[in-house]
Amino acid sequence: MADTETVVAAGCLEKLKCYVKTRKGTILAAEILISLIILICYAASSNGGYSAVAICEMVFAILFFVVFMMEMDKSVQVVNWVWSDLFRAAIGAALYTITSLICVIRGKGDSALIAGGVFGLLAGILFAYDVYTIILVIKSNRQDTAAPTDV
Repeated sequence: MADTETVVAAGCLEKLKCYVKTRKGTILAAEILISLIILICYAASSNGGYSAVAICEMVFAILFFVVFMMEMDKSVQVVNWVWSDLFRAAIGAALYTITSLICVIRGKGDSALIAGGVFGLLAGILFAYDVYTIILVIKSNRQDTAAPTDV
């Protein structure tokens, strides 16, 4: 029984290593990492109320990372994972941009809040890039299915 558990763990670790090397895996891993950095900055700040954005976006990025890594998006057909990921990334880009601008403007004397705001602006750019890549995937899928079959 212990042998089967190590094989499953090795398979999961191999899937993790392979998925992080893809473009989508790298983007999601970077989103998780920058959300963790922002969470630490906001937690160290005297005004930690903005931590909820970083927590929510990190949890959602982890969720989508696991779903795409384990290829559950192919087996769970109830959810349209591409569009859900698009909405997650678009909302994340908007929330990070708005809260980061507020933090940078209000952060007078609170360097941790300003640092969190600066990292949040970078996260907003990263999430916006994720939206861009998802839109490219949606367009390519739409062109593949709409191709004429005149022979």
